[in-house]
Amino acid sequence: MPTGVAIRDVREQLFDAAERVLLRDGPHALTSRAVTTEAGVAKGVLHRHFDDFDAFLAELVLDRIARMEAQAAALRESAGTGTVAGNLTDALMTLFQSVAVAIVALITFRDDLRARLRQARPGGGIPLATEAAAMIASYLTAERDLGRIAPDADINTLAPTLIGAGHLQFADREVPPPDTAAVHKMVTTVIAGVVTAQS
Repeated sequence: MPTGVAIRDVREQLFDAAERVLLRDGPHALTSRAVTTEAGVAKGVLHRHFDDFDAFLAELVLDRIARMEAQAAALRESAGTGTVAGNLTDALMTLFQSVAVAIVALITFRDDLRARLRQARPGGGIPLATEAAAMIASYLTAERDLGRIAPDADINTLAPTLIGAGHLQFADREVPPPDTAAVHKMVTTVIAGVVTAQS
């Protein structure tokens, strides 16, 4: 690797390589050697920028959580446009067609990673899944404020229900992921009792 490359560039190169390994081979195949091989760099590069492999994985998860903020903002801004079911379907397709499902599997697979993430982000829950549920809850709240969701809708139950059901649809790596119609059907079923006629 050329000298003088910014640390952030190296980090992104390693994070992207880790995502490719995760998506292709699953969490059991994710090792420091697999990541550096995938990234096309010497193994020492990873250890120059991170204390150990679990520190690298924790930073990967935290970086991907931070990236979700842009998706959350876009989803909130869509409130009042289109349909509630359509907006939620689009958000879940975007979320779960990314590396999110593989990262949740990785977190549950590695005890040391979970411990580091609990230190970095106290408050419980499964990282990434918790932030995804918060993103959905924020959107549903905006729609409730606009009158497109019933005023008594239990958003704190609806949001994790949508994330959980979506995760289950995408979690099996052995079968093709669901199409938009299947996700839309699930979303429509979950929110059927709370959407108003105008949404």
